[in-house]
Amino acid sequence: MTITRFPSLAHWGAFSALVENGRVIGCEPFARDAAPSPMLAAIPEMVHSPLRIARPAIREGWREGRPRSGTDRFREASWDEALDLVAGELTRVRGAFGDSAIFGGSYGWSSAGRLHHARTLVRRFLFQGGGCVDQVGNYSWGAAQFLLPHVIGTYQPVTGRVTDWTSVVKHTRLILAFGGLRIENSQVTSGGTGSHVLESWLGRAKEAGIEFVVISPTRSDAPEFLDAQWLAVRPNTDTALMLAMAHTLIVERRHDRDFLDRYCTGFDVLRRYLLGEADGTAKDADWAAAICGVDAQTIRDLARRASETRCLITCTWSLQRAHHGEQPYWASIALAAMLGGIGLPGGGFAFGHGSLNGVGVPRADLPGPEISTPPNPANSAIPVARIADMLLEPGGAYEFNGRAATYPDIRLVYWAGGNPFHHHQDLNRLRRGWQKPETIIVHDSWWTPTARHADIVLPATTSLERNDVGGSSRDPFVFAMHRAIAPIGEARDDFDIFRGLARRLGYEEAFTEGRDEMAWCRWIYQRMHSGAAKKNVALPDFEKFWADGFAELPLPAEDFVLFDEFRRDPKLYPLNTPSGKIEIASQTIAGFGYADCPPHPAWLAPAEWLGSGSAARWPLHLVTHQPGDRLHSQMDPASVSRGHKVHGREQIRINPDDAGRRNIKTGDVVRVFNDRGACLAAARVDPAVSPQVVMMATGAWFDPADAAGDPERHGNPNVLTLDVGTSRLTQGPSALSALVEIEPWSAPLPPIQAWTPPTFA
Repeated sequence: MTITRFPSLAHWGAFSALVENGRVIGCEPFARDAAPSPMLAAIPEMVHSPLRIARPAIREGWREGRPRSGTDRFREASWDEALDLVAGELTRVRGAFGDSAIFGGSYGWSSAGRLHHARTLVRRFLFQGGGCVDQVGNYSWGAAQFLLPHVIGTYQPVTGRVTDWTSVVKHTRLILAFGGLRIENSQVTSGGTGSHVLESWLGRAKEAGIEFVVISPTRSDAPEFLDAQWLAVRPNTDTALMLAMAHTLIVERRHDRDFLDRYCTGFDVLRRYLLGEADGTAKDADWAAAICGVDAQTIRDLARRASETRCLITCTWSLQRAHHGEQPYWASIALAAMLGGIGLPGGGFAFGHGSLNGVGVPRADLPGPEISTPPNPANSAIPVARIADMLLEPGGAYEFNGRAATYPDIRLVYWAGGNPFHHHQDLNRLRRGWQKPETIIVHDSWWTPTARHADIVLPATTSLERNDVGGSSRDPFVFAMHRAIAPIGEARDDFDIFRGLARRLGYEEAFTEGRDEMAWCRWIYQRMHSGAAKKNVALPDFEKFWADGFAELPLPAEDFVLFDEFRRDPKLYPLNTPSGKIEIASQTIAGFGYADCPPHPAWLAPAEWLGSGSAARWPLHLVTHQPGDRLHSQMDPASVSRGHKVHGREQIRINPDDAGRRNIKTGDVVRVFNDRGACLAAARVDPAVSPQVVMMATGAWFDPADAAGDPERHGNPNVLTLDVGTSRLTQGPSALSALVEIEPWSAPLPPIQAWTPPTFA
């Protein structure tokens, strides 16, 4: 048989699918990729997985209102029956309860392709049909998204460009990496990547003589070749360390007063707080050492080193996924301002190094491929991480970013793309809320936990069963994604599913705009092509692009330096804040009156941390992280992910002293538990983990026990995490504020059921 290659793209890299006799037999990495992700090997398995949803399916007991157990039987149906049911339910709920009774759920990692990006399509479809309750923000950097506009006028340094690595290598002498620089996280980029480059840029930075300090609960959050100084900070206490560094700069008169006067507002408010003029407590290094576990002299020395050289402060996204997660980001900006490096080559602050690939990669300032979303006629949205609150508390009041609102009464959930039974916190609580709607409709390619908890399940194609255009604003390539094989079973792509529904509901023409799949691919690329031409950048025409499989953007003529124009002339290039300056203290936030988010960076003890009273009962801080063998929960059933499990369970890393006190050895199955829930995991004793800290990857498919109170079987840590908003300002997720206990598991091991398809009537 002849093997045919089809260019394509995933969030973990570009590749060519190798197809023989209509079956994907391998994935060949993009030739320009410096360090291809091993996750590519999982794609053929998942495309042809026995967990693929073959036909539309209806849950038994839905019409009778029986609870969704995740183990219900389903009845397979024809597409006509299924689409008629979905259209009927949408019409019924809109007519009886209004548009705000429909929740449009999705999460953005569903596809690297822009046409078949499920979050875009589900919103486009529901908005054109009258509207729905939408989600704002995200689980990755939701707190930063709503804080940063108040402080620096934009959240671009999280979503887009930070100072280029080329500038950093040439000018930076010290990098303070709060949260680490974990190479495994750089395997993924939303929208895909042509080359994985974090490791190579770190290598160039090390060769250039840059010193690294990594502030993290684990030594493994930095590659060994960096020879980085490791500060084993207690989880959730980075803010205290930053404030103490700021205090040292003030009392030793090392802060850049000229920069603070010209480019910032509100520094006097922060200065009074740091010196303890209001509360009588100076936020000095001795104060911080008792909170964060880092020696006071080390904190003072770090502040001095940072003030004596060109320093870049970078924070991972994970820092703000904690209770009061706004504070470390605000404090890092204030600290960078006091050092005076903002807007200088290689100086200032950045976010996301060590969180994903592409941060700081030089790229021409050109638009990426995308489809816009129409306005939402319902004009209704909740913060993305407040789903369980919404479902459990219809009519309940909440505050968000300066406004008061009430949660809608949701009767129908329409979910396409993403797995809330992975990325949400306190999954037992979400499961209770998931019982409230009358109907839940899900598009999925596999029998994920979300599909298993739905009423109507519509089988969606994978990226290799459709045509698309993919790319990222962080990557210098745009990719053609060719359909490699026919759809598996009766799967349809999301665009066709929504087109069929729009036809039944009377707005097919508005939804499609008269374009089929290939016409949309051409339109997406042509928009990017035209945007490039306006900046005098010539890209190949669509025919050549499609035939070649990719187009490469030129390198920028100059290094990008974050806020360099603002630094050159703050009056000509003011920030989009009320003052036009960096707001170290914000009068806008002060006006909101939020006790859980003061108007300046501050130390606020999280609801759960190792310094709280609850640590006596729950003495271990659980740190959850992105796995190195899958993207969130995607591809968890494939052998790449399965190969890192022990006894079929996700591993949990624990310090040797903590393991010894509990008589736990590497390979033992343990019960991890707190008041919210419990799960089984496999212990791995690891001296690189700080005492009183345990670390566990997210993404094991949720596998709840049959009996109430028994532990989740597979090792999904989100049965343990805290489901409260970061603050009333941003309402982001607080997953990294969670205390637990661990004990050996001596009972027989329950079988894993997460990867077993449901039974059918």
